[in-house]
Amino acid sequence: MNPRDGARSLARGRVAVGAALMLFPRLAGRGWLGEAVDTPGGQVAIRALGVRDLIMGAIVLHTVDHEDVGPRWVATCAIADAVDLLATVAVRNELPRFTGGVLSPAIAGGSAVAGLAFAGGLKRQAPSA
Repeated sequence: MNPRDGARSLARGRVAVGAALMLFPRLAGRGWLGEAVDTPGGQVAIRALGVRDLIMGAIVLHTVDHEDVGPRWVATCAIADAVDLLATVAVRNELPRFTGGVLSPAIAGGSAVAGLAFAGGLKRQAPSA
């Protein structure tokens, strides 16, 4: 997969996940955070994360063809995924064992690695000044 198509795929997934987290915080967030999504505070946090992801994905879709800002936005999303990974791993023993402690970190880590690779690929494809 070329870096531009890969970045678009990650961004579309981010938009979809963000929308699901915003619209259905209990359903979409339960596998990651468990019963914490049943609290009002948990729902606020999940919805805030959802809007973050939706907006970041939309920005990547809008900028991916811009040689200067596209790679930076893809890398920014990868960094956010890396932070999600680290934050989840830090409390993994308090989360649902498989979905929160294993699956969610794997998804965040995979997205971070792929995003950084796609950002680097986009940067290499940009013509030199």
